[in-house]
Amino acid sequence: MRGIISVDNVIASLPKERQKKIAARGNKLLAKVQQRMTLSEMRKGRKISQAQMAEALGIGQMQISRLEKRQNPRLSTMQRTVAAMGGQLTMIATFPDQEPVALVTSQLKVKSTALPKKKRRA
Repeated sequence: MRGIISVDNVIASLPKERQKKIAARGNKLLAKVQQRMTLSEMRKGRKISQAQMAEALGIGQMQISRLEKRQNPRLSTMQRTVAAMGGQLTMIATFPDQEPVALVTSQLKVKSTALPKKKRRA
């Protein structure tokens, strides 16, 4: 029976060109993982205040604060919030045996421009 072989030893035994490709792919995957952000981080990164978001969505600033703290916001809420920042929400499904897949559904299709202001109720 063979002993345990470390990943480093296996990679070191490969041709240099293959090692470079593995390293490049690893760096690419790490970069994707590091791109994860909360709604709050995304909003701040785009230099948008909670008050500006609230105005774009036609809701109060306190509701934006609650939304950013919520554990499981609704998909439709996330969609509207990202659209108000000028983006488009994309869902990614990951499986252990294939590359990540972007989900496209009719519910996810939104314009990439900010939402029009909603009138406040009196």
